[in-house]
Amino acid sequence: MSVSLSLLEITQQLGGSVSDSSATLINRVGSLAFAQDGAISFFSDTKYTAQLKTTSASAVIVKPEHASLTSLPKIITDNPYAYFAQLSQLLNPEYIEVAGIHTSAVVDPSARISEACSVGVNVVIAANVTLGKNVTIGAGCLIERNSVIGDNTKLEANVTIKYGSQVGQNCHLFSGCVIGNDGFGYAENIVSDNQKYWVKIPQIGRVIIHDHVDIGANTTIDRGAIDDTIIEEGVKLDNLIQIAHNCRIGAHTVIAGCVGIAGSAIIGQHCKIGGAAMILGHLTIADNVTISPGSMIMRSIHKAGTYTALMPFQEHEAWLKTAANIRHLSQLTDKIKVLEEAIEKLTSQRQT
Repeated sequence: MSVSLSLLEITQQLGGSVSDSSATLINRVGSLAFAQDGAISFFSDTKYTAQLKTTSASAVIVKPEHASLTSLPKIITDNPYAYFAQLSQLLNPEYIEVAGIHTSAVVDPSARISEACSVGVNVVIAANVTLGKNVTIGAGCLIERNSVIGDNTKLEANVTIKYGSQVGQNCHLFSGCVIGNDGFGYAENIVSDNQKYWVKIPQIGRVIIHDHVDIGANTTIDRGAIDDTIIEEGVKLDNLIQIAHNCRIGAHTVIAGCVGIAGSAIIGQHCKIGGAAMILGHLTIADNVTISPGSMIMRSIHKAGTYTALMPFQEHEAWLKTAANIRHLSQLTDKIKVLEEAIEKLTSQRQT
């Protein structure tokens, strides 16, 4: 259900200032290119100036230095994009499920379910599970023994919470994610050259998820082998991410889809990790690090900054030549050293 607010009412709740036409009513958000009457958009990058000039939006959110670029009613704020996100939440309040336990749900008698919880169709809640206040458990979810779900947390359909896991308050776990499955831990037992086999290492750690964490669809977070796997406050995870056992993800880090993080990696706070990046195990990534999409991180990063480890795309034949040149870089370096020594020798002979 959407709501309508005037620009003045919006600024009274979210801050910012209205330049003119404060009574303009807004009932939805939209992009500059496709917004219609009643919508508000945002403008924070001058490369979209042409769209700003032609937009059909009823109002726009702008920085102070961009206010003169449009005659539309506007809200002026230092961070239009963040303001736009907050306003979108305000105009599109989240649907609240009806409290109660569906008749098809299977709930162990020892489970502790607080007031105003909603437990959906075919949910299974095992022994000694604790659900905080206003928790929503979507259809088909499984919450295994001794797990804890904090207040105001929402699990979409078919989420699996393995035994002993802890999920904080105000978290949102999307469909199909698995929290606390066994980590990939095996020790190779070598009896002889011809007799080798793998011995499973019991994964006795837990997954601990702090408050205000979002976890995308079909993302998996493995329980620790010995120590816990920890996701700190405010972390945002996209779909199809693999976080292996014993990892620690620092507060307010954001990770895009299809990222793989191997075991015991420690990611700092306020990091940004692009889609399909790969981070090897037992590495440490400092706070405020940005990793470009598709990068493979093979050693620790100790200094904040942006890091890229990926060859740019080319037409295939050109790429093959580039790859061949890279393969022979060490030989080329040796040849350059020989040439430099020869030039230096000739130069010294001329000087004498």
